[in-house]
Amino acid sequence: MSENQPDPDGETAAARRLAEALDPSAIDALLADAKAAGTPIDGVDGLLNQMTKAVLERSLQTEMTHHLGYDRDDPAGHGTGNSRNGSATKKVSTTNGPVTISVPRDRNGEFEPQIVPKRARRVGQIDELVLSCYARGMSTRDIEAHLLEVYGVEASRELISNITDVVTDEIEIWRNRPVDEVYPIVYIDGIRIKIRDKAAVTIKSAHLVIGVDVEGRKHALGCWIAETEGAKFWHAVLTQLRNRGLRDILIACCDGLSGLPEAITSVFPDAVVQTCVVHVIRNAMRFVSYQDRKKIVKSMKTIYTAPTVEAAELALKDLDTEWGRQYPGVLDVWRRAWNEFIPFLDYPPELRRIVYTTNTIESINFQLRKITKTRGHFPSDEAAMKLLYLGLRNIPSKRGGESGTGTHGWKTALNTLVVLFPGRLPL
Repeated sequence: MSENQPDPDGETAAARRLAEALDPSAIDALLADAKAAGTPIDGVDGLLNQMTKAVLERSLQTEMTHHLGYDRDDPAGHGTGNSRNGSATKKVSTTNGPVTISVPRDRNGEFEPQIVPKRARRVGQIDELVLSCYARGMSTRDIEAHLLEVYGVEASRELISNITDVVTDEIEIWRNRPVDEVYPIVYIDGIRIKIRDKAAVTIKSAHLVIGVDVEGRKHALGCWIAETEGAKFWHAVLTQLRNRGLRDILIACCDGLSGLPEAITSVFPDAVVQTCVVHVIRNAMRFVSYQDRKKIVKSMKTIYTAPTVEAAELALKDLDTEWGRQYPGVLDVWRRAWNEFIPFLDYPPELRRIVYTTNTIESINFQLRKITKTRGHFPSDEAAMKLLYLGLRNIPSKRGGESGTGTHGWKTALNTLVVLFPGRLPL
């Protein structure tokens, strides 16, 4: 989801060349000296930390030479109008621990180092480390303790919060980025989170929209946080997607969210709204005693595996005859979901397996629940969105290799969609 990521292959190759350039005998001598002096290999006072200091200072001196155009004590520098002017000490945090380095200065005050920029107190991957820990659900207090314990880096909770705030602009770009014109299948679901609002903690829903493109890859199209939902809210969400370039949805798979089916047909009139069968079953099972669960599950299976709508209606009548008097709530769940359920019965088996459930999006929601459950509550909607976005960024958009997202049998399903929705898929 993020742009301008560093090239890991290039960094690996550079590190390999550096390692090959080091003479093994020199490394052995360093290790022997460290052992004799009682210096540990890693840690705040370790050999690696001292080497980091040496490399940073050497890099800064090289930058200064490039800036001035001549080496130290080179007569060519006479009369150039600028020269070295001593150095200043600076303490910076690295992944090997904090180091105090000497930063060279020039007489004209024009030197702008790139390796350790002015006013920078963190180098290497400290910021990335903080973002990674935060994205995996660690609180600012936990990250503060982790950095101090493992890396010897003192970072206040305010500093950690400021580091994670750098994704704010990235979130806005992500939420407003263009999307594909057509998504054959769109899944819509949500998770509940606690957010402080007007001095009280309330439960809000973070609604996630996942689109499956024509290649079978899943993409998070957006995330919206709201305390209440209804046709007006969903109409605004879908209109925003339309304004970002989405022109058509073939099948919208959702879980009976209030006002959502009406909003879908309003903004995308040709879309087929399909309720999640698994959610219908779960909602129905809430009314069933434990001893009858297996029997009722078996009876309900004849409904959603029926070859036609007519056969499903007969299976529903049988369910009513056998269990309707004892469990009227089960029948009520099925009847309320019927209009959004029956499109499922028009699909062949290879397509039914894909739209049978919103488990595709629930697997993503499971990952998001893992990182949000450690928080008692969020101080604001923005704080919740920050963590959710970082969590989504850590979930790869490609699963199952280059072929796509783990959507088993996608090519077969895609051919079925071409037949069922002629002329609506881009070629």
